[in-house]
Amino acid sequence: MGTITFLIVLSFLVFFHELGHFLAARYFGVTVHVFSIGFGKQIYSKMYKGTQWQIALIPLGGYVKMKGQDDTKPTLQEDGSDSYNEKKPWQRIVILFAGPFANFILAAILYFVIALGGANYLSPTIGEVKVDSPAYKAGLKANDQIVRINNTEIKTWDEVGKYIVNSEGALKFFVKRDGVVIAKTINPYISDAQNIFREKIKKRMIGILPEPKIVTIHHGPIDALAYAWDKTIESSKMIFLGVQKLIQGIVPSSEIGGVISIGKVISDASESSFIALLAITALISVNLGVLNLLPIPALDGGHIMFNLYEIIARRKPSDRVFMYLTIAGWVILGSLMLLGIYNDINRIFG
Repeated sequence: MGTITFLIVLSFLVFFHELGHFLAARYFGVTVHVFSIGFGKQIYSKMYKGTQWQIALIPLGGYVKMKGQDDTKPTLQEDGSDSYNEKKPWQRIVILFAGPFANFILAAILYFVIALGGANYLSPTIGEVKVDSPAYKAGLKANDQIVRINNTEIKTWDEVGKYIVNSEGALKFFVKRDGVVIAKTINPYISDAQNIFREKIKKRMIGILPEPKIVTIHHGPIDALAYAWDKTIESSKMIFLGVQKLIQGIVPSSEIGGVISIGKVISDASESSFIALLAITALISVNLGVLNLLPIPALDGGHIMFNLYEIIARRKPSDRVFMYLTIAGWVILGSLMLLGIYNDINRIFG
């Protein structure tokens, strides 16, 4: 069942990505010969309004084949007003960007649905108070529920952390204990910590850890829109930063995952709850959007880079350079895919 869910989710994400390219291409009058979910041999095909819509045997991606554009033939040129290569560079950039943009829109829609259906958060309930910490000295105890800090209402543990880190001076905590709300004044201290990339940082802390308790918050339509926007932007920044840390060597290459890791995450989420499945689908959708914008030849970002060069230099890159860079891009992508699969296998059997 997990494999089926993985294939459905992946095909769903690929469909939206390619639909973005397709709609933008058709808007500018470009003929789209093929819209494919998967690669390789066709297992289903239907011709509709000049486009062959198909499902192929290998379901690990997809593509739209436009007149005048073919990644297997980087230097392809086809004449006619309905050809991709005859469009202005800015129009080609819009067509290229439309795929990743569709992934961001899909993620926002999924986050919006999650917010309406009930988003899960870590409860603002204290699970442990470190001895001799500011919280300990102020009298906070395990099982205290933080309901307010100064004049700000607190609903989730994440809000507690953000408020402390971005604050200055002493803080007044209002906690519920045995059904009664009591107030405690706490002076945070600067302490050593680690961020999500395991880098050593310093930040304001009070010495408390959360209780592993989940709360579900249902948002109204307006709040759900804000939640969807914030989560999409936050996820995008996290992935961009992750790629940057990987390039810098801060995140080891052993952290790269492949299709096996993605499949396991989706399978685990589907067994947990439908909301969890929507959340991981949204995150993977953002991931696809971000990674496709990287300036690697053969990806959308690489093609956008070529078109930006054409706008700035007022000429296209030579066919030889374009072909060599595209081949190099495919080598990079292939190497990353193999590394991901190697890491997946190593995690299972290592």
